[in-house]
Amino acid sequence: MSEVEKNVKIKLNSTILPADGESETYELWLSGTYIEKSGKTYLRYEEAIDENKIRTTVKMDNENALILRSGGVKMRLPFNTLQKEGGHYETQYGTLPIVTQTHQLTHEHNEQSVINGKFHVQYDLIISGQSVGKYTLEIQYSEGQK
Repeated sequence: MSEVEKNVKIKLNSTILPADGESETYELWLSGTYIEKSGKTYLRYEEAIDENKIRTTVKMDNENALILRSGGVKMRLPFNTLQKEGGHYETQYGTLPIVTQTHQLTHEHNEQSVINGKFHVQYDLIISGQSVGKYTLEIQYSEGQK
């Protein structure tokens, strides 16, 4: 099976509604790579927060998805519309188990003349049995024109 790898521009919108606070929204524009491998679709990008570089891989599907982060932040964040999923977030004090309860998950992809698409997930983040907030993540990507 062939592998497709293309440079893409990525617009990332993240909204966090903490259980005890006001909503926060972040928007990032990044350069990344779109990868199709063994029938699976991935986005890879790198962001810099404070002095740390964070490498992120998003494995996208319509029923489940996975966000893996490494570097300045180490995290495994799985999404499944049918059941709660366990992941983890590594801190300087140790590994914190986290759970996601996915409410909505879509991945729209178009490959007519250039690759573009949109990945959207809405979920509750659960730590120690308590929801710490409702999260919405939307990633739009399109093949970069060189």
